[in-house]
Amino acid sequence: MAFMDKPPAHKVLLDDTVPLSAVIEASQSLHSHTEYIVRVQRGVSMENSWQIIRRYSDFDMLNNSLQISGLSLPLPPKKLIGNMDRQFIAERQKGLQNYLNVITSNHILCNYEQVKKFFDPTNYSANYTEIALQQVSMFFRSEPKWEVVEPLKDMGWRLRKRYFLMKCKSQPKDHLVLSWADLGPDKYLQDKDFQCAIKLLQSWSHPYIYRVTLATASESSALIIRPFNEKGTLKDLIYKAKPKDPFLKKYCNPRKIQGLELYQIKSYGRQILEVLKFLHDRGFPYGHLHASNVMLEGDNCRLMDLENSLLGLPSFYRSYFSQFRKINTLESIDVHCFGHLLYEMTYGRPPDSIPLDQFPPAPSMSVVSVLESILSSEACKSGMPSVAQLLQMPLFGDVTLTNSEKPQFKIPTKLKEALKTAKECIEKRLVEEQKLISQHRRLTRAQSHHGSEEEKKKRKILARKKSKRTNCDTGEEQAMKSNNSNNSGSGASSPLTSPSSPTPPCTAGVSTAPIPAPPPPPAPPPPPAAAAPPPSAPAATSVNGTERGALLSSIQNFRKGGLKKTTTNDHSTPRTS
Repeated sequence: MAFMDKPPAHKVLLDDTVPLSAVIEASQSLHSHTEYIVRVQRGVSMENSWQIIRRYSDFDMLNNSLQISGLSLPLPPKKLIGNMDRQFIAERQKGLQNYLNVITSNHILCNYEQVKKFFDPTNYSANYTEIALQQVSMFFRSEPKWEVVEPLKDMGWRLRKRYFLMKCKSQPKDHLVLSWADLGPDKYLQDKDFQCAIKLLQSWSHPYIYRVTLATASESSALIIRPFNEKGTLKDLIYKAKPKDPFLKKYCNPRKIQGLELYQIKSYGRQILEVLKFLHDRGFPYGHLHASNVMLEGDNCRLMDLENSLLGLPSFYRSYFSQFRKINTLESIDVHCFGHLLYEMTYGRPPDSIPLDQFPPAPSMSVVSVLESILSSEACKSGMPSVAQLLQMPLFGDVTLTNSEKPQFKIPTKLKEALKTAKECIEKRLVEEQKLISQHRRLTRAQSHHGSEEEKKKRKILARKKSKRTNCDTGEEQAMKSNNSNNSGSGASSPLTSPSSPTPPCTAGVSTAPIPAPPPPPAPPPPPAAAAPPPSAPAATSVNGTERGALLSSIQNFRKGGLKKTTTNDHSTPRTS
């Protein structure tokens, strides 16, 4: 068949699930309006950011497109008079920032097409519905037996995946649904292996896998046709929603939040775990479990969209599990996604945040035990149970399966190796992303710690203590210098010290007995004995005044004639000592 004869040659490298954040950096007033300069960032890399300029009317248009969600969003109200006042603009800017924070933190709103176009018009300016219609029309040129009944606008959450209600002309009463999607950033299968895997989708059957009527693909996109189920998916059952309604209308603000009955939780959970184990045992990567990908047929759950991993599409919960480095394989991703699904089945709504350490009352404590083993802080950091271990837990152990349909799921050996290689590439990209997020988290935590008020107070206290120590040390040094200066000055100017006499040493701690002085030079005669020291000489220039006075007196009273002759043992000539 001639399906998309001239498609683009490459896959879409942009991951639409990477969160966008937005900060209004400034505002500028022109003649008749005010513009807001918004800094948008994709992911955690500061290099992947850009500026956009938006007026209040742009925010208002975005808000109108989001009204279908039924949420009450905090957009600041309009003002006709005084809207150019500085104070009013500052207050409005705060309100608009809060509005952007609410949108970017909502898991469903942040993936909506109009939100993406508001923040990133460069990458999301295309009309994806029109592109899908063109590609589907090309397919129908060679397949005249198919007919489009109506487009199912925004039925799913993906921007690059569109849905159409179909019928076969030979069976006009049987409605089918066609999905068309671009190839995503995780498509690592070679073209030959990719085409082989897509064709195999029609031949696979399992009691808990939703069957595929037709599957075909090109180098850049794929087209899948399935039976249309009027009752909808498991998510439609939980939210009491109509399958054909837009995704935002069905799931953003449910009218009644109510979980399923305990027997439904146990039965549906067991069936989903069984099919996950079946896929894992055969080395088929999945990674796309959520309530909208589980179709209900009577009392049976049937998993669908197995082609997503072949197409390389990112997971619905990727922004959650990319935060935890222990969730780094497709098997652990399926377990984590099962925790989200079990929470929704139990409480009728998704969890507000992950991880969770406290859970609302549940129909059974065994449900809480399973949730704790998957969604708690300890589980996300240390590791979660495997699918086989979950099947052995009390919640699912006593469930009896009645479907006896025999699985038909053959994968050629060569394709198995290709799937294994593609799986490793998907996991490698996830690990690299998790490293970047972890590094950014540590940096942000350090900056937040050093910028906190408590830390600032600590630094101020330490700075004051250091300043006091420095001042004390400086004062002590100055005092020592001053004392040394005083001591040396007093010794030089003292009238008791002869110019020819050496400076007397310090006598602190030495005996007070007079110490004989060395002989003076022979040239100058000694001072007369009548020369008496001034009355103020002793003790005025030293702490130990008595010892100093005794020493000086001994020096002054020295007489050469009073020296005695000494005789050495070797009978040498006597010498004066």
